Amino acid sequence: MSDASALPYRPCVGIMLVNGDGLVFVGKRIDNKEGDAWQMPQGGVDEGEDLKRAALRELAEETGVGEELVTVIAQTREELLYDLPNKLVGKLWGGKYRGQRQFWFLIRFGGGDSDIKLDAHNPPEFNEWKWVAPDTLPDMIVPFKKRVYRAVLEEFHDLI
Repeated sequence: MSDASALPYRPCVGIMLVNGDGLVFVGKRIDNKEGDAWQMPQGGVDEGEDLKRAALRELAEETGVGEELVTVIAQTREELLYDLPNKLVGKLWGGKYRGQRQFWFLIRFGGGDSDIKLDAHNPPEFNEWKWVAPDTLPDMIVPFKKRVYRAVLEEFHDLI
């Protein structure tokens, strides 16, 4: 791709799933061969889909956690954007996007660890998961998403 800036951003939602201890769910991506890539659940918004509905759908697909086990606490005020590194443009999402534009949701988890089922969707996105302290998130994520994670933390900090 010679000019990624000509491509649009992919509409997306992200989910900060927080348990009763104030810890955040992260999953280790199956498709990342370059190391220890952890992230919070996220995914594309279908055309015409409500953002909250998309967040609950993505959460169920990636973690097996249904909406009966969660409470939506907040949504980011604005979309957060990130650009893919040049080496990934053209390889992800059929080469149609330069990165993602995301609204993030803070969602409180009311279930137990046994309610998390990474194989709820085929194919699964994560092969491991864990609860982590919120402030450790930027150190766990791929570099091109760090700014977004810091912004999500800043906006949701007092609600976690």
